[in-house]
Amino acid sequence: MTSPDMIKLGLENLLRTRLRTVLTVLGVVVGIGALTSMVSFGTGMQKNITEAFRDSDLFTSLFVTAADVEEINDPDDIADLMRKPLTPLTDSTVIAIRGIPGVDMAFPEISFPVRLEMDGHETRTTLRGLPASMGRYRPFKDLEYGEYFAGDGDRAAVIRMETLEDMGLSVVDPGAEAQAAPEDSASHMELVEPGSVIGGTVSVVTAVMDLSGSPMSALARLMPGGGAFREAAGEFKITGILKQSTNFHGQGFHGGIFVPIEAADSIPRLGFSSVWDLLGEGGGEGMYSSIYVRVKDMTDMESVRAVLVDDMGLSVLSISDQLSEIRRGFIIVDSVLAAIGTVALFVAALGIVNTMVMSILERTREIGIMKAIGASDAEIRTIFFAEAATIGAVGAVFGLILGWLVTRVANMVVNIRFMPPGEDPVNLFYFPLWLILGAVGFSIVVSLLAGLYPAGRAARVDPVKALRHD
Repeated sequence: MTSPDMIKLGLENLLRTRLRTVLTVLGVVVGIGALTSMVSFGTGMQKNITEAFRDSDLFTSLFVTAADVEEINDPDDIADLMRKPLTPLTDSTVIAIRGIPGVDMAFPEISFPVRLEMDGHETRTTLRGLPASMGRYRPFKDLEYGEYFAGDGDRAAVIRMETLEDMGLSVVDPGAEAQAAPEDSASHMELVEPGSVIGGTVSVVTAVMDLSGSPMSALARLMPGGGAFREAAGEFKITGILKQSTNFHGQGFHGGIFVPIEAADSIPRLGFSSVWDLLGEGGGEGMYSSIYVRVKDMTDMESVRAVLVDDMGLSVLSISDQLSEIRRGFIIVDSVLAAIGTVALFVAALGIVNTMVMSILERTREIGIMKAIGASDAEIRTIFFAEAATIGAVGAVFGLILGWLVTRVANMVVNIRFMPPGEDPVNLFYFPLWLILGAVGFSIVVSLLAGLYPAGRAARVDPVKALRHD
């Protein structure tokens, strides 16, 4: 008996008991459907987060500091850090970093609290200085309205949509609110068109401290009403509005308003903005708390990091470090989800065993005849293995279809029920090729394992007793 003949015989045996075969296959369908839908949910979450990081260019970003902040856990660590000589982050450091092969750009962290005033509206936020070259990258290359500033010394600004809302301004497209009143009485937000904001002037108010003169006079000015603290104001023209933050784009660039880096550096303000400014030797002008570094390609990350850490003695933080931890967490989540789905498939395997054992009891005489005319034990086992593999393969195919349909319905419900209006739909489930092929292969393997006992039992049937079987 050839292999095709044995496989054909196994399929014919399944068709003779259609109802029992269908019920057994349905068990496998449910098991594979549960397994694939759960695993696809884990892989979908991982894919969404990874792509959000990748699209936001965070995989090519490094944040350089003078010391490793993560090492500070108690006051003793702070004392040790103050005694430890730190590599100062100065303009010379920025220039040196720009010269490292693989570095696309490097600029210092310049950010400080400000008060914004515009047309009778005001709010408090953080101002951040950025180079004009950042306009080539997200989120600044695709602003909601307007354009990114062109020069590092321009008196221009890009403001976040959230900052305008904090000021009581709601930006609407022209004509979108044609019937609306000038002021939304429900939210007390003034409705404005983008054109009335773009090209407008915003006043940036900062706090400055004057301790010049003798120590005694400086101390006297620190007293209440002494005049050590005062406000300074400067005006900037708004050239663009940054869209709402709905993903990871721009999460490394905190701030409510962005201005050219040279203009930001020229704004009068308090002499320090973080603890690192106080810890740095010398302090004052030209000392920075951190430096942002962007590499040309992801492949340059490790080589640039090595130069920064080993050769320059700096501390480096990149989002790719955090992503490796996130991926380890996803492995655990995927394993738990797969284990839950495997339970359903295990139950289906018991159904396969039951179906095939019943088939042996019904076909005992038939098995005896085949062995009497020369069929070997291996050939008998092959017939039953063919039946088990067919159940697994058919169950896997329809199980994948069931899992896909379930995830489509669940994804549609989530997007309709929970996604804000106007937002792009999110695909929570993902069926990669390895999951599809793996589900089919896993189903067939489980089915073959379930068929081991029935196939072995059929091969051990005594032909003499089988021929007497009624």
